[in-house]
Amino acid sequence: MTTVADMATSDAVLATILKSLEDDKAEDIVQIDLRGKTAIGDHMVICSGRSTRQVSSIAEKLAQRIKDEFGHTPKMEGKDVGDWVLIDTGDVIVHVFRPEVRDFYQLEKMWLAGAEASAQN
Repeated sequence: MTTVADMATSDAVLATILKSLEDDKAEDIVQIDLRGKTAIGDHMVICSGRSTRQVSSIAEKLAQRIKDEFGHTPKMEGKDVGDWVLIDTGDVIVHVFRPEVRDFYQLEKMWLAGAEASAQN
């Protein structure tokens, strides 16, 4: 069961993530509320970087900011390749894509469609 304190922490992590992505010039930032829809996290954030170098840089800086502000290092996958980096903070899952890779996988369409279907039930 998610408590008010957990939600406050989740929302604080989300706010830090969104600010970090904006500061690092991430593009097309999409935020998806997952609360009550899945156990993988409370929020998902999807964004793009213009190049593999920018994708990796956005992810590195985000992980460092989470560590500095909340005292834990998020799990990260894909940073070495830089096409698609997954950052898992526990409460918030962040996907940073190169635009072509993001277009191919279309994660936000899948999750937003699922969120809309859940809201209608």
